[in-house]
Amino acid sequence: MLQQEPFFLHSSFLLRISIGWFLLFRVAVSQIPLGSKLSVVENDFWFSSNSDFALGFFNCSDQPNQFSVGVRYNSKLIPAAEQTVVWIAGGDATVGNQSYFQLSPNGELVLFDSSKGVTVWTTKTSQLSVASAVLQDDGNFVLLNERKDVVWQSFDTPSDTLLPGQKLSIFSTLRPSTIDPLSSSYSLYMNSLGQLLLRWDSIAYWKSGSPSHLNLSAVLTSNGTFQLMDQNLEPVWSAFGEDHGDSVKFRFLRLNADGNLRLYSWVEASQSWRSVWQAVENQCNVFATCGEQGICVFNASGSPDCKCLFKSISATSTKCLFPHPQECNSGADLVEYEHMLLYGIFPANDSIYQLSLQQCKLACMRDPQCSAVTFTNNRTAECRMMTTQYVSGYSDPSLSSVSFTRKCLYSDPLAAKPSFTMKSPPTSQLIQSYRLCIPCLIGAASGTVVVFIVIQFGIGIFLYRRRKSIRRRAALAFTGPNSKGLVMLSFSEIKELSANFKYQIGPKMFKGMRADSQPIAIKKMDATIAERKFRSAVSKIGTIHHKNLVKLEGYCCELSHKYLVYEFAKNGSLEKYIQHSKLCRKLNWKRRVDICSSVGRALCYLHTECREFVSHGNLKCENVVLDEDFEAKVTDFGLGIFHGEASFNCVPAAKDVEDFGKMVLMLVSGRCQEVENVCEWAYKEWMEGNAERIVDKRIDCEVDPQELECVLRIAFWCLQTDERMRPSMGEVLMILGGTSTVDPPPPPFACQRPLDDDESSEPGLED
Repeated sequence: MLQQEPFFLHSSFLLRISIGWFLLFRVAVSQIPLGSKLSVVENDFWFSSNSDFALGFFNCSDQPNQFSVGVRYNSKLIPAAEQTVVWIAGGDATVGNQSYFQLSPNGELVLFDSSKGVTVWTTKTSQLSVASAVLQDDGNFVLLNERKDVVWQSFDTPSDTLLPGQKLSIFSTLRPSTIDPLSSSYSLYMNSLGQLLLRWDSIAYWKSGSPSHLNLSAVLTSNGTFQLMDQNLEPVWSAFGEDHGDSVKFRFLRLNADGNLRLYSWVEASQSWRSVWQAVENQCNVFATCGEQGICVFNASGSPDCKCLFKSISATSTKCLFPHPQECNSGADLVEYEHMLLYGIFPANDSIYQLSLQQCKLACMRDPQCSAVTFTNNRTAECRMMTTQYVSGYSDPSLSSVSFTRKCLYSDPLAAKPSFTMKSPPTSQLIQSYRLCIPCLIGAASGTVVVFIVIQFGIGIFLYRRRKSIRRRAALAFTGPNSKGLVMLSFSEIKELSANFKYQIGPKMFKGMRADSQPIAIKKMDATIAERKFRSAVSKIGTIHHKNLVKLEGYCCELSHKYLVYEFAKNGSLEKYIQHSKLCRKLNWKRRVDICSSVGRALCYLHTECREFVSHGNLKCENVVLDEDFEAKVTDFGLGIFHGEASFNCVPAAKDVEDFGKMVLMLVSGRCQEVENVCEWAYKEWMEGNAERIVDKRIDCEVDPQELECVLRIAFWCLQTDERMRPSMGEVLMILGGTSTVDPPPPPFACQRPLDDDESSEPGLED
């Protein structure tokens, strides 16, 4: 096993605990009543009854006056410098030095940034009848109701660490605590098959095995075993620490910033934490270990090191960018590296073909975009081609692969220019040259015509072959070995697929046709978006797959030409059907309810089930399309990433919920103009008991009154002026699916009349 000192001892994040934590001691309390508060200024804490854990603020040493709140070890057996943080509220959320963390009187945990005057994080538990909080002896921070039932717990929202007894369930994720954007792409994730995956972005580089069981959970046991357990608490997969079974008082499992998952044990003899197991034995096998710093190799001491194959881009830079192929004006050659595997990381979607070694090299030389290739022959020949400057990888004598990088030829032999000596012709020849030669003129004219026809014919053949070649390349892009991933297209291929943008189907949206006669939708993007930002955003959006989201199939990124290629929805936008007097009749009541559910599932997936939160930001009927079976699909999601907009923010989620409420009312009423007026009119009709008047009169079939009541209540909750009162999309889905009920909503608009006393009690969503 790779021997390393505990990684967290060298991480600036894990050594940024303020010294004030250890200078001030407060009396431990078991029950934390409503209204209790911790502040940065007071430097106070909440403790577990055994004092092994404490919850409070700590300072980020690499970011002055930036504080987070979390749970750390507090035992007297562990020196202050080793009392590591095991949970952070809000996943690395930071606040200023005048901020506080409070269990509010309405039962919510609130992290408030006083310097900005905003709530950074909250548990949204005001409707769960919270009576108190407790930091348990196992490090789990819980909220309890009057019956002492746990209604919320920190163990359900882990950050980068699992404590003994803590479970990681399906679709749950661990992410390393780091401000490095490369390291923040790492995650430990459990998929629907019950597999644990270590991933960088969407690339999985370690798996826990292939359990055939469902409903599994990952658990760290107190005896030093990391296990996958079924519903009967029987282990189906296990990993054992070196000190498995030994008497060890403290353990934890952590996803470190280097992308490796490690199990740590407290060693009393050395008074330090020791790594007793790690998921990836060879650190160089962790994807993007070296990131932009080159190739991972092992030094003389056996530790991983990063080396540049080329010189850094500047004397002070740590980046090892590969030469861009297009910069090779004087030609290029391939440099060979044995026992080396390379892969692109921006974007991380290399093209893989089944080619021989010579074919692999030739393919790279012929492709002006190719920066490097790796050839591997493990029973099957595989050629991995990269078209980016951002290339990483690793080298090891045990590897059978061979890699080639494209290198510019900076000096070409100068071509010798031929010179001719012209002699003056005799005078008699000059005189004869002025005499007309009729046969010569006829022959010259005929020759000119023939040459002109041949040239035109040649140009025609060239253009035909070029167009055919473009169509062939476009066809191979969608049907070749890499067709399951995002397809990178040239601008000429985009023009060919769209018939030179002949069929416009929306603002900056065009219909195209693949070579296999499958239609596609091509969206023109802002040409000023930086190339690296565009490719990074495409790489993120390309990993998002859901049956109710329009799939991104490819993209074009060439200087001033940037396009996205989507799957095509046969029946077009929902807005078209609502506005058209005849087409709207195809949207019967059942289809309209199904569309609400489909859009809700899509938003819920974006908000909670992606690797990171993604907001839509511009949900409207125009951005909901219908396939041939009238299944709704949401398009234009995540476009804010292209412009560098932050995706981790509670405001975009609330905005999506509000837009969903507006879309539901438009769908029910069939009205699109003056949305706010429609919403107020609909609420007034509903309050007066005339819900049936809201329904689109063009619907021929009978409307289910119970479904109508449910849908309208959801819409009005989503439209609440106070964003804190809006439900999450997960709650909306539970209500639409019939697993939860919903209370009558209060007036969603400030201009509405106040409710009567009987109606003024605080409503909420019930499980």
